[in-house]
Amino acid sequence: AYVWFGLSEATAIGAVALNKIPNVIVTLREGARALDPGLDEMARAYRLSPLSKFRNVTLPQLQPYFAAASRSGISLIWKIVLVVELLGRSNGVGFELYLNFQLFNVTAILGYTLAFVAVMLAIEYLLVQPIERNSTRWRNKPV
Repeated sequence: AYVWFGLSEATAIGAVALNKIPNVIVTLREGARALDPGLDEMARAYRLSPLSKFRNVTLPQLQPYFAAASRSGISLIWKIVLVVELLGRSNGVGFELYLNFQLFNVTAILGYTLAFVAVMLAIEYLLVQPIERNSTRWRNKPV
């Protein structure tokens, strides 16, 4: 994609989307296959509207799969972003890592790496894990 369209912001976003969308689709498809037919039958028995059924029956069952897709997405997306910055951007963490690698500046490489890891851990602990805890709160707690 970069050879055809150049190294622009739109190309980077397109590359991320092209790499991540199939994984999300497969994960959600597996979640749809794992839906409990008994809950679908219960929704019919209570005559829930399609919107109410989706919001109260289907979506809660799919939330763990959304969480898994987001976690795997973040792990893939940061790699793509670093490679895009490394290949052709004049700013960003990937560019700085490449520049400092060429200058043998180990301190700067470690600094950028630790800062990047800190940002990724913050996203994991402040965004992904709370969503995952919320989506799996209905499960039985281990003793």
